[in-house]
Amino acid sequence: MIYMMHVHKHIQIFDTTLRDGEQTPGVSLKTEDKLLIARQLDKLGVDIIEAGFPISSKGEKKSVKSVVNAGLHAKICGLARVNKPDIDACLDCNVDIVHTFIPTSDIQIQYTIEKSKEEVLQLAVDAVEYIKEQGLECLFSAMDATRTNTDYLLRIYKEVEKAGADKINVPDTVGITHPSAMKELIKNIYNTVKVPIDVHCHNDFGLAVANSLAAVEAGARQVQVAVNSLGERAGNADLAETVMSLHSIYKLRTNIQTKYLVETSRLVERLSGIQIPPNTPIVGDNAFSHESGIHTHGVLMRADTFEPGVMTPEMVGHVRRIVAGKHAGKHAVKQMLNSAGLNPTDGQLAEIMQRIKDLGDKGKRVTDADLYTIAEVILGEVAKGEQAIVLEEVSVMTGNKITPTASIKALVNGKPKIGAQTGVGPVDAALCAVQTILGEDTSIKLRDFKIEAITGGSDALAEVIIGVEDKKGNIVTARAAREDIVMASVEALVSAINRLMIKKR
Repeated sequence: MIYMMHVHKHIQIFDTTLRDGEQTPGVSLKTEDKLLIARQLDKLGVDIIEAGFPISSKGEKKSVKSVVNAGLHAKICGLARVNKPDIDACLDCNVDIVHTFIPTSDIQIQYTIEKSKEEVLQLAVDAVEYIKEQGLECLFSAMDATRTNTDYLLRIYKEVEKAGADKINVPDTVGITHPSAMKELIKNIYNTVKVPIDVHCHNDFGLAVANSLAAVEAGARQVQVAVNSLGERAGNADLAETVMSLHSIYKLRTNIQTKYLVETSRLVERLSGIQIPPNTPIVGDNAFSHESGIHTHGVLMRADTFEPGVMTPEMVGHVRRIVAGKHAGKHAVKQMLNSAGLNPTDGQLAEIMQRIKDLGDKGKRVTDADLYTIAEVILGEVAKGEQAIVLEEVSVMTGNKITPTASIKALVNGKPKIGAQTGVGPVDAALCAVQTILGEDTSIKLRDFKIEAITGGSDALAEVIIGVEDKKGNIVTARAAREDIVMASVEALVSAINRLMIKKR
């Protein structure tokens, strides 16, 4: 049992993907991207969206204004240092909340703002009073709170509370604390002030979610999170992990519509360019995938034998997948084949299993297409005539000062089709061209692209693995190997699409 001292039954979710999340090294979001993410966060049900730091640039101010004017249900927050120009920039954007902050730890006071502790205290109070004079909600952060002298920290929080702060935030700015210490700190703050407590935890030691949950146990009413754990250095507390822990383990409530968690994660992955590792909890491709024979047998009988039970794939917008591989069991493989319309005998299944294990023992990833091809050969049911797409011709044009362009000629469901597309490179152009010839009505999209093995030499053999997904979340993977990486990519994509369409039939 989890011991919770002052726990609140409903926890507010403050999302900082657009502000701290954009501070992820290598991430820069356009205004239209920020609007897409903001609308998705609103659909997801976050309570507060920290839209940005308006004073930082003209483009940032424009983005914050755009989010404010989008007519969202969530409250919109702007970040400001404890000075009037920063606060006025937030006011100009018409935000609902101003989040003002100042360093309070000895090291940051000495080396970042070079003020005395009394000056820091006065600046904090003046900023809060100014924000409240403008009639706005105020969130105050003591930056680097977990490395701040506790007596001084409590004094600052008491003074900003008197000045009118609506909430106080406790940032673990450099991710240095641990759950028991966080719990003790929040307990002290809870016993000192009456306003709601918020926490902002960084993930430098992988403890951001754990520290956020510990804070909730001690009385925090609001947690700051980011989609896909984006943020400075190792990032912030992950939104999906925090929310699902609150719902499924702690049995607490938030306003998050959890069925949109995977959808939200993938949108931010696409727009930020930061890929989600497959073993990411909740939203990763492997979160509900099973290969081991013992695991798959159990899951096929009853899902909670090897899944948490209190959290299902459907709850977060995911799907359960049984994956072929050297550790796969015959029950799982048989189910995968049956779902594709292949029905091997026990003897045939044993031979299929052996070939899968042989492939895995060679260090190869066993794709869905590998499994189906092996099975069809053994069953004598190679279904060439059932292919939805039959490639006839692929041509690519690329070079210096030439936009990479690809054209594809193929039979699609027996009808000749020609498609052409440009891309950021020849491979991208070719893959886009294939998707073009499927038509606007297709629900199939490219999910994964990997170059898994390349031999040496100028005539190197490239092995490409591609995954495609339909609108129900079903994913099929396929591979191809050629000296020409463009052709290998196209063939892998076409193979994966064919397998998915056969499986759907």
